[in-house]
Amino acid sequence: MTGASVVFEARGNAVLKACDVPEPGADEVLLESAYSVVSAGTERANLLGLPNTGTGENGFPYVPGYCGAGRVVAAGPAVTRLKIGDRVIIAWGGHCSHVVKKAEAVLKIEDDSIDLLEAAFAHIASFAFLGVRKLKIELGEPAMVAGMGILGAFAVQIANLSGAMPLLVADFDPVRRDLALRLGATAALSPGEADFIKKVKAAAGGDGPRAVVEVTGSAAALQQALEYVAWEGRISLLGCTRVSDVPIDFYNYVHRRGVSLIGAHTFTRAKQESAPGRWTEHDDYRTFLKLVKAGKLQVRPLISEIVTPDMAPAVYARLADNPHPPLGIVFDWRNFR
Repeated sequence: MTGASVVFEARGNAVLKACDVPEPGADEVLLESAYSVVSAGTERANLLGLPNTGTGENGFPYVPGYCGAGRVVAAGPAVTRLKIGDRVIIAWGGHCSHVVKKAEAVLKIEDDSIDLLEAAFAHIASFAFLGVRKLKIELGEPAMVAGMGILGAFAVQIANLSGAMPLLVADFDPVRRDLALRLGATAALSPGEADFIKKVKAAAGGDGPRAVVEVTGSAAALQQALEYVAWEGRISLLGCTRVSDVPIDFYNYVHRRGVSLIGAHTFTRAKQESAPGRWTEHDDYRTFLKLVKAGKLQVRPLISEIVTPDMAPAVYARLADNPHPPLGIVFDWRNFR
């Protein structure tokens, strides 16, 4: 059987390639994708071969994508927990029609009422869960989410559910600022407006937000966060800062003010058992699915476009040219066989 996969063959060059569908081993399952979600910031960085990326370190070719959902279509003889037809979260599978995974690493979607399109966002949403959890926000604590990309859109909702108040958002795009307000933010400001730092502090009650989710991946935005965060505040570094192109005065902005910078890369999460501030991937997936089912976490407003995989070259050409891409792009694999 023949499948397909999105491949970055060279810098700025994405193609959809035919490939053989692999056979699962004894303890593995073969998964067939229904949807996969584009992580625009990470995938654009890899497409361009930026520093601190897979392509920047190991070169091309490279298969992008790490977030999706689908079904089990084959299982090895030692697999007992999953069966053919089970709907599952597909993590670290690439934008591929099929992928083989160890059965123990795959989470079954137990509730059939949850749409696979929404479930496909579970893995990328888990990053935002980690970035907010690590801040240990207390009820009524002022907080800020810097950046309203797809991770920021989830972080706003999770911080809101965690009791942040007031909850601020910073983004240059007025459309994304409006979305932040609809998702539960108290106020949304542009980092480019006059007296931005003063306005953030005032909106947070005078001293600035005590908890900040920095999800832009921009060193300049981190410098701004260090200027408006409250004394002894915490900043979780959820966005990946590929290039440290802004000098930071660590004595005045971090050391002297007692500010905590918290690395929140998903590789820092607990592997086997959840702990305060550090939940496993599967526990965060389960939380995501429960909140989506309860209507407390919104996914649909984050979807900008749903495209077929053969449109991948055009999608990534736009990403290469535009540092501010559409919020949520989804590949629909259901009729692409």
